[in-house]
Amino acid sequence: MTVVKALLIVLAVIVVLVVATMLVLRFYPTFGGRPNESTRRRMQQSPHYEKGKFNNLIPTFLKLTFADNFKIMREMMKSNNETTPDQEIQVQPVSPESLQTLPTYPEGIAGKVIWFGHSALLLELEGKRLLLDPMFGNAPSPFPAFGGKRFSKKLPVELEDLPPIDAVLFSHDHYDHLDYGSIQRLKNKVGRFFVPLGVACHLVRWGVAPERIQEFDWGEHTDWEGLSLTCMPARHFSGRGLSDRNGSLWCSWVIGGQTARVFFSGDSGYGPHFKEIGDKYGPFDLTLMECGQYNTRWAPIHMVPEDTVQAHIDVRGNLMIPIHWGTFKLALHDWRDPVERAVREAAKRGTKIATPRIGEPVLIGAENYPDSPWWRS
Repeated sequence: MTVVKALLIVLAVIVVLVVATMLVLRFYPTFGGRPNESTRRRMQQSPHYEKGKFNNLIPTFLKLTFADNFKIMREMMKSNNETTPDQEIQVQPVSPESLQTLPTYPEGIAGKVIWFGHSALLLELEGKRLLLDPMFGNAPSPFPAFGGKRFSKKLPVELEDLPPIDAVLFSHDHYDHLDYGSIQRLKNKVGRFFVPLGVACHLVRWGVAPERIQEFDWGEHTDWEGLSLTCMPARHFSGRGLSDRNGSLWCSWVIGGQTARVFFSGDSGYGPHFKEIGDKYGPFDLTLMECGQYNTRWAPIHMVPEDTVQAHIDVRGNLMIPIHWGTFKLALHDWRDPVERAVREAAKRGTKIATPRIGEPVLIGAENYPDSPWWRS
């Protein structure tokens, strides 16, 4: 074989791979959709959007080279018994019958929240059921067969057994928060979807009617069915493909009712936005705070547990539930490290922290709340 012929074969293979990659990115539905013209105009008018990308409120740079990323991938693939549980995590089953009717809570109890693992939660407030970042898939990956598996084989309740959901709130479009398979199973149960700017196109591609979706920039809010929903900043990033990094917005949510206020952090590095939110919208009866999947190499976009507690204090929270841990391996720390450090820091700072099992309800406003160290057993 001549050198020229060999080079032509190599070039042909490269072209085929590039074309195949482009076709997968374009037509594989899990990667999501592209904003329509109306959304693009709104994005361009946003003060947080510049040169085709959204930006954080403060400089947030990840200085990871190709060599750094390769090293991280190699470390993630190594067998480490501390980064995953040595046996399946046992969740607390949720009876479908218990969810069918919203209870009448006693005086002082505003509602309840059930943690489904990672950042997925069911919030009952003001007679409404809200799902927050409902990722119920087995792996946070566009190709679930190759992603790290859920620590528990079962969910507390099957999606088909959930009652009708009044609304879903998303914080951003990463795979561990916005899951194609979950949306396919949920979309006919949900009345409304509230999402940060640029995320609606994914839901539309997956079969959700546009009129059921409302997009928000930071600082925008809606009064809906007795609740006030306000989209607020987080310090993170977005993207589902190879070329859409920061192409949609990421956010936290302020959820206000007549009887309680709840803060949902989404994914975020620590920053001054927490105190600004607390000054404007606090105090909060309950905070749902990111606590997990951190590393010194990506500290600007994921808080360490001590910062999680500080962020809870900054927003003027009463009771905190640490989330974004105990479900998937997306970092290199011991899987128990987030909650151990958060509990220790909360005790040091004199703040209240609930540590429910996956599936265990927490009543908003109750004097007693789950705080057993179940992860040690």
